[in-house]
Amino acid sequence: MTVKVLLADDQALVRAGFRSLLARSRDVAVVGEAATGDEAVRLAARAHPDVVLMDIRMPGMDGITATRHIVADPGCRVIILTTFDTDEHVFDALRAGASGFLTKEVEPSELRRAVAAVAAGEALLSPGVTRRVVEQFAHRQGPAPVARQRLTVLTSRELEVVRLVALGLSNDEIAERLTISPFTAKTHITRAIAKVAVRDRVQLVILAYESGLVRPGG
Repeated sequence: MTVKVLLADDQALVRAGFRSLLARSRDVAVVGEAATGDEAVRLAARAHPDVVLMDIRMPGMDGITATRHIVADPGCRVIILTTFDTDEHVFDALRAGASGFLTKEVEPSELRRAVAAVAAGEALLSPGVTRRVVEQFAHRQGPAPVARQRLTVLTSRELEVVRLVALGLSNDEIAERLTISPFTAKTHITRAIAKVAVRDRVQLVILAYESGLVRPGG
């Protein structure tokens, strides 16, 4: 199955570089290039890509706003491209619905793995790095009552699993910690995502921090 990718970056050389890297994979097809956020939204609606590689800073509509529009289509996922992985805009993009992020210095093999993973529904590209970004910015306003209320629909075991997801543990690590099977761990995560009505693991991590279930340094 071929993964359809849309490239969105205002620099033509950057787009050409990513197109060249992705061309080495027989399972990936670049279906369009956009130089602005507005163009990315229009092309995504027309080409229906599986994954959009989205720059944050573009003229006109920025990558964060474009991401919010594009992920309204549940079949399309966004990977943010950034120069600095500690940029607060990265966190804003994750909140807008991006499934993860990569720096523009990403290794070719990592890029191809990331595209394949996100297309398959795996949201957290790098648990440790993503957690650091979320931890750095999610708690700035303090625990939000609305976020806490959303977690009340979860069972005690589901809350425990969500906390471990927010701490950056993989399904296998969660299974080992709780003495359950990886399949059971994944089932708990899937149910939690459905119950609190978030898009994926990234949004679940953000909710865990914003609710106070997990605190910075926890």
